[in-house]
Amino acid sequence: MAKLFENYKIGNLTLKNRIVMSPMCMYECHNKDGLVQDFHKIHYATRAVGQVGLIIVEATAVQPEGRISPQDLGIWRDEHTAGLTELNRLMHGAGSKTGIQLAHAGRKAALESDIYAPSAAAFSDNYKTPIEMTTDDIKNTVDAFKKAAIRSKEAGFDVIELHGAHGYLINEFLSPLSNKRTDEYGGSVENRYRFLREIITAVKEVFDGPLFVRISAKDYAEGGMEPVDYITMTKWMKEQGVDLVDVSSGAVVHARIPIFPGYQVPFAETIKHETPIPTGAVGLITSPVQAEEILQNNRADLIFMARELLRNPYWAYQAAKELGVDIEAINDSYKRGWK
Repeated sequence: MAKLFENYKIGNLTLKNRIVMSPMCMYECHNKDGLVQDFHKIHYATRAVGQVGLIIVEATAVQPEGRISPQDLGIWRDEHTAGLTELNRLMHGAGSKTGIQLAHAGRKAALESDIYAPSAAAFSDNYKTPIEMTTDDIKNTVDAFKKAAIRSKEAGFDVIELHGAHGYLINEFLSPLSNKRTDEYGGSVENRYRFLREIITAVKEVFDGPLFVRISAKDYAEGGMEPVDYITMTKWMKEQGVDLVDVSSGAVVHARIPIFPGYQVPFAETIKHETPIPTGAVGLITSPVQAEEILQNNRADLIFMARELLRNPYWAYQAAKELGVDIEAINDSYKRGWK
């Protein structure tokens, strides 16, 4: 049995394989209300039929002002729960475990309304200048993550992932390049981590499933975060009961990023062994052999796949064939196509 197709137990959850669909924004809420559309039902259920072990739904806004775009999914009000419950019914029915990425865009929100961030500095000339969050704003946002976690549990999600990467709000607090505060939420590593610490504590009070945190392990800019800088933070995450760190990189500031197959895997490897904590590897992982190498060499615990699963929802079937695996979980109706 290839390691890619081994069961993997994390917290109180067992995955049927180590293939994870990475959260990717779809921008399909054309009524700008954050409600699940038919597109989402087809999109996610298709990947479940394709035998992805864990499907993490796209960045889902915990506050309306925290949307990356007006077309983002939302979980800031109770009316969002019904559609998300139906998504879970479809994905679970096809054999996948499910997760949701709770997110707030911070200064990278492309909205007409006011936007908020740790500091009043725009991401670029193409973005609005955000309002610096007061301590009350921070408290309300932490509470919004908590309420979103309650709704996530009610909707039936197995996993919650907190989006602390790609220059969005949590990432903005963590990185000294975007956090210029002089109060208890800025300056030192402990202070910059405080916002995420409070969110993790709040979420774990109401959600007992596995909790993931996505990070941008490298800022690719002078004075920014490096993987070694995150080790202290990921040790705190582990102490708080975080089950896995999903290791991405970049996008808190504009920077040149050297991109090549598996370019972020070494970051996941560093966090995994130096914290230590289970990690997910992501970033131009496209081939079954490449995924298997990462797992066999103990560089990460789960394989997070993004664009490759957009191109090929049935990638798991291809991987099973190439790695010589015959798994009972593969739907017989589709298995014929890969003989």
